[in-house]
Amino acid sequence: MIYGPEQYKNDVDRYIVSIKNQLQKLSGSWNIQSCCILEDFELLQKQVMEAHNLASTYYLQSYLLPYTDEAATLSLAAQHLSERRHGGLIVIERTEDVTAFMHNGIEVGAKVSYTMLETIFYDGNPLHDGAVHIRRDEILSAGNILPVAKTEQHGKKIGTRHRAAIGISEVTDAIAIVVSEETGRISFALQGKLYTVRN
Repeated sequence: MIYGPEQYKNDVDRYIVSIKNQLQKLSGSWNIQSCCILEDFELLQKQVMEAHNLASTYYLQSYLLPYTDEAATLSLAAQHLSERRHGGLIVIERTEDVTAFMHNGIEVGAKVSYTMLETIFYDGNPLHDGAVHIRRDEILSAGNILPVAKTEQHGKKIGTRHRAAIGISEVTDAIAIVVSEETGRISFALQGKLYTVRN
């Protein structure tokens, strides 16, 4: 579901209020021996993660909107890939031409649509392992090989798609949307950092 900016802000605000209330409750009860707060910490961790994912979704749309009219289409495509556990990597140009960093791709030259993106990333398609290159509202190419990340993400082990998403965002101002084939999780890379979005 695609929310409007105000809905995202309101939902994140609600999470923040709830998290603050949980923290106040915890600060007064953690040293009472008869009260185990481990479950409360797990709930708090879940709320922080949900708030983080919601805020990431909001920021992703904000970062995309000035550069493509197809932000909602891209979100829908990522959602469909996620539901089917089909991996995907979509690079959206912003102010810098990223063509020099795209290698061995096949020219597509089609308008952005979620059906086209799903077809490209279908497991049996020979282009499904590479990245799609989008400029404004056009899919320029697919099956591209990208530079991989030079830095690690807080010591986390990440797959090739995620490293490529981070890699292109380290050398350009592009946004790379990546869908994990193992977990279905949707993330985006910007300025060398990877953020999970709500799916």
